[in-house]
Amino acid sequence: MEKNIESNQKISLVLLVCLVGFPQISETIYTPSLTEISQSYSISLNLAQMTLSIYFLAFAFGVFFWGIASDFIGRRKAMNFGIFIYILGSIVCFTSNHISILFIGRFIQAFGASTGSVTTQTILRDHYHGNERHVLFSKISAALAFSPAIGPLIGGFIGQYAGFRFVFLSLVIMGMILFFWSLNSLPETKSTQSIELSTHSIVAIGKEMLFDRYTFAFGGLIGIFNGILFSYQSEAPSIFIEQFHFSQSQYGFTGCLVASATILGAVLSNQLLKRKSPKLIIRNGIQLALIGSLLLCLFSLVAVSVHVQIIIYLVSIFIILTGIGLALPNCLSLALVNFSEVAGTAGAFLSLGYYMIVSICTFLISVFHTGSIVVFPLFCIGLLIIGYWFTKFITENRLNERAVN
Repeated sequence: MEKNIESNQKISLVLLVCLVGFPQISETIYTPSLTEISQSYSISLNLAQMTLSIYFLAFAFGVFFWGIASDFIGRRKAMNFGIFIYILGSIVCFTSNHISILFIGRFIQAFGASTGSVTTQTILRDHYHGNERHVLFSKISAALAFSPAIGPLIGGFIGQYAGFRFVFLSLVIMGMILFFWSLNSLPETKSTQSIELSTHSIVAIGKEMLFDRYTFAFGGLIGIFNGILFSYQSEAPSIFIEQFHFSQSQYGFTGCLVASATILGAVLSNQLLKRKSPKLIIRNGIQLALIGSLLLCLFSLVAVSVHVQIIIYLVSIFIILTGIGLALPNCLSLALVNFSEVAGTAGAFLSLGYYMIVSICTFLISVFHTGSIVVFPLFCIGLLIIGYWFTKFITENRLNERAVN
């Protein structure tokens, strides 16, 4: 029998953080073992790296599927079914004896893991409202900042001492722990007054979201902010290793920069919510990121020593990512206020939309890549200007009063 949540019952924040964070850890935990994987399967490193592309592709399909599924079968079932599929995919990865089987395992793994992202956000939007919801999104964003650093750190340690197969085995174990934890502790948050959806109404929701300027603007902002984050991850290895001559281990420590900047942004957002509206904080975040981008662009054109250039680069990136950390949680919190009665399906469309923007951003940064330090800040400035333009559509909002047939 499914559990129904009482209006005053609180869900474990630790559980929510683990559920929303495990997809990111699964994405990055085995990256230190890519060379070992290529040697084990007697393939090129480029082919081994395709396991990352497959993960993102399946994840995009997954967030769309589980978002809609959570409106049909409930949040709790969508979460537990997704984690179960993730476990199956992780087992396939662990037992694979050919690269094609590993590809299949990674696809299944990512498809299941994506429920942790979209369904957890739907649960938050279901159960928390107003300032409390903004604060929780900030706290979870701060906790998530550790995921990109934790994954490679754990994976590198396990891979070095036990081999890459035990990295995938650790994901099987993690999935089982989350599955039983969620099964025993995660209540159902879908309202009994939620609208029952049909295929026709799903299409109608998608069309309505596309033409809702408020929702469209937030989707664009979320896509731009994540696009900058992933574009940085794409450009940073070239800058630090080739330009600044960092070793791979030294570069690995720069993940702490990303984590600390995102955490600081989320903490600042949490504090500012006491005296500012979320929409104003979003603008402040864009302004701060623009300052960092302009600073980086200016000093990348000035002839200074390599050591000074490294310091300036790190400081500027820290400012950019702090600005994004300030704005992003509030965008996620407000994005679907016009579609709260169909939050699962709306979340599916929202996630699909901003993952497409992220894909475009990462494609463009690869096209623009020249090895120059100035490329990334110029790219950021262009995206942030578009983002600032989007903010004019979020200053005024009228909640939709509608029934979905």
